[in-house]
Amino acid sequence: MAKTQPMKETNQISALKQYFYEREEIRNYALVVIGLNTSLRISDVLQLRWQDVFNYQKKTYRHHIIVIEKKTQKENIVAINTAIIDALKALKKIEKNPKPEHYLFTSRKGDNQPITRQHAHAIIKKASEILGFEDNISCHSLRKTFGYQAWKQGVQPALLMSIYNHSSYEITKRYLGISQDERDQVFLNIML
Repeated sequence: MAKTQPMKETNQISALKQYFYEREEIRNYALVVIGLNTSLRISDVLQLRWQDVFNYQKKTYRHHIIVIEKKTQKENIVAINTAIIDALKALKKIEKNPKPEHYLFTSRKGDNQPITRQHAHAIIKKASEILGFEDNISCHSLRKTFGYQAWKQGVQPALLMSIYNHSSYEITKRYLGISQDERDQVFLNIML
């Protein structure tokens, strides 16, 4: 079984988002945008409710998502950027005034049930295959893509380790999925 990879090319990220948006699959579009922009595991993303992202009293989107991670039981506070807000606005429009306790990514089965991790995986996997992505792309790729793209933009690995709530730097390094070609570029570009 191939190891899940981050999306290293920004055109892949754009293609995945556009795939769902153009098909008017707004729930799946928002799932991808939030997954890419929060670094949260898919199990934590799927548990998000409207009250976690929208302040119903003030009628505004929150500045942060606060999650107790399912896997680690650690608190994770994630700033909500404009890409997330735009995706949430699109989702809210099709949800027609969701209640605070409603999940963001509801299943068509049952009343106010989130989609399963397996269903989210199938959604991402199918789209990546249709788009012809060569790497093994799955839900976990969204989390890994955040770190890889942040690293490419110069974010220090120690900060990424903190963002991911990783217990070691070795785990974070594996997440980044740095290839030998990228290592070679460092040596070829640094001429002292």
